[in-house]
Amino acid sequence: MNSTSFIQVELRPDGILLLTIDRVAQYNALSIATVEELEHLLHQAKSRKEVRAILLTGAGNKAFVAGADINEFKLLSPTESRAFAERGQRVLQLLEQMPVPVVAAINGFALGGGCELALACHIRIASENAQLGLPEVKLGIIPGYGGTQRLTQLVGRGQALELMLTGNPINATEALRIGLVNRVVPAEQLLPISIELLGTMLERAPFALTKVLEATAAAQQGGDQGYRVEAAAFEACCQLTDFQEGVQAFVEKRKPAFTGQ
Repeated sequence: MNSTSFIQVELRPDGILLLTIDRVAQYNALSIATVEELEHLLHQAKSRKEVRAILLTGAGNKAFVAGADINEFKLLSPTESRAFAERGQRVLQLLEQMPVPVVAAINGFALGGGCELALACHIRIASENAQLGLPEVKLGIIPGYGGTQRLTQLVGRGQALELMLTGNPINATEALRIGLVNRVVPAEQLLPISIELLGTMLERAPFALTKVLEATAAAQQGGDQGYRVEAAAFEACCQLTDFQEGVQAFVEKRKPAFTGQ
């Protein structure tokens, strides 16, 4: 996979696909072209077995993604603005539904569309200098890339409303307190710790990882759907040789050798 115009691409030997949004002069703002490139790369990644996890970050040391590119949507017609939001929603849903673990390494500002991008990742690791928020009301609009939905699900309605109705950003420490990020780490350790975390996950049974992601996604649908998906996933895992290998390795007090079969 080759780097594109605004996204650096590196497939590491361990199977981690490192995607770096690279528009440093614009604080890595999400242009329409960048969103389209991300969609293309995610479709590619989904079809390649060698991609076992995704790590998403921003170039430079100031911003993960500072937001959507205001210059591109400030003059949109009502119809065009709806299409603009729906395009972003589609791409972030694709990211959220990836069958492999996705970690956001938040290295600075993650505002507006950037915060929404981080919310669509499965896990968020923030550097100590990170700032997160959804400031759209200050522009007379609301989050349009799924932020109203994912933030509410992640931190609860009250915390989400406070962030979105004030539009004020919060620092990494506060983001950790309310559950918006999983960890806060020194800036120089952000990528190494994120890679280490993904490496730990990749030592586990790959099919089981995918089924965990499917079951937790189903939890958002409400009712009994999540339980049904969980039971079916449990059954599917029990049919694989990886399950037998995991049990045998546990009994023999050794590290399992999972194959994905």
